[in-house]
Parts: sequence; C-alpha cells; structure tokens
Amino acid sequence: MLSEFLAVTTLVVTDVDLARPFYVEQLGLTLIEETPAGVRFGAGKGSRLTIRRGQPPAGGQTVVHFEVDDIEAVVRDLTSRGVAFEEYESPKTVNSIAQFGPVRAAWFKDPAGNVLGLREGAAPGGE
Repeated sequence: MLSEFLAVTTLVVTDVDLARPFYVEQLGLTLIEETPAGVRFGAGKGSRLTIRRGQPPAGGQTVVHFEVDDIEAVVRDLTSRGVAFEEYESPKTVNSIAQFGPVRAAWFKDPAGNVLGLREGAAPGGE
C-alpha cells in the first residue's frame, strides 16, 4: 500500500537556523515550508527532505543519499559552494569518490554532522 505514496526523509539537526542555509545555499534544495516543527525542502523527482531540531544519531552512517547522473560534476559544484567531502580509506576514495563495481559514491556532512551521500549508477530495481 505505501508504495503509492511519497516518502520523506527527516533529519535531526542541533540548530535548524544553521542547517537551513546549508541545505538551500550549498546543496541548492528548494525551501518548501517552515513550521515550528521543522523545515521541508524539495529535491529532484518530487522527493522531499525535512530537518527538525534534536540530537542527531551518532555512528557516522549515511542518513540520506542523492542519486546523481554525473557524480564528478556534482562533487565539483558542491565543492564550489563550500561543501567539504569526506575522504575514506575503506571504502577508498580518490578525489572524494569511491568505486563499488559499476557504482560510485561520495559523502559529506551537514552542519549537525549527519552524513549525506551522492550515488551514481543504475538504481536497484531498475529505477
């Protein structure tokens, strides 16, 4: 039943006022709505992302990723906007990008320390 409805990811940030410009100005997401409960942004293909105040989870796992067509171009664009990409030994990143067979990925953090990612490659399920 839920496969018919839009899914919205909600991220917890310690400071919504600090995070809002990161998501709008640096990531280029569209501000859709601000309420006392949080801020909602629009992204590609009708997807949505909400941030709300709270304590982000510890652990450094990717909380959301964006499916991109040209990861190198997106990394360059976001870097020019001040986004700092993570470098890892495992998986090994080269110029911020890791290779997993036909899939490539890169990661960065928001001001609250949430890990966000980019993914280039055929989407699971052929989407």
